[in-house]
Amino acid sequence: MGKNRKDVRARQQAAAAAASKTTAMDIPEEEQWRIIKETGILKQMSSTTPKGQAEEDEEGDYEISPLADEIFRALYLAIPMSFMLLLMEILVHYQYGRKPSYDALRDRMLPGVPIILVFVFYTNRYKADRRMQIAFFWLSSFCGTRMIWLLNRGNWLTVMQQSPPIATAWIYCVIQLDLGPAVLSLIVAATYTYYKGFKLTL
Repeated sequence: MGKNRKDVRARQQAAAAAASKTTAMDIPEEEQWRIIKETGILKQMSSTTPKGQAEEDEEGDYEISPLADEIFRALYLAIPMSFMLLLMEILVHYQYGRKPSYDALRDRMLPGVPIILVFVFYTNRYKADRRMQIAFFWLSSFCGTRMIWLLNRGNWLTVMQQSPPIATAWIYCVIQLDLGPAVLSLIVAATYTYYKGFKLTL
């Protein structure tokens, strides 16, 4: 009996030593996949996690909501247009030999920037719509001809009040128009200038 125990123990130790020498690299890949499939480990893992949860977590980190995308696109255009309004305000003051005060710039920008933000947000949302393109064309044509009239016939106070927002709206409309209508609206402004005999000197 003692001898049988020693034989069994010796065989177990020999089997353990042989198993420790054999590594996963020694087992062919096909055999490894067969063992994994037979044990059912993959099925247990897929049943503990809901189907596709890992993929949704990875994609959810980078997915942006449509509203956030629209807000970003609006800010992408509203910030330069706000600086354009500020630039036009500064330039119109210097055109008449006045140095703009911070109070005058603040009084122009505080109501102007929220209006630009709302206008850009809603017009940019429907920019591809044909009706919006028509509206941009007419607004661009009106702003262009009004700006040229102001520079040639307007008194200094009217020019200082109306030129910065009209110039900003004109530039924004031309940017938002498709190429063909944008060029056509600029041709309308040039034709108006030519037939009225106005000059575009600063």
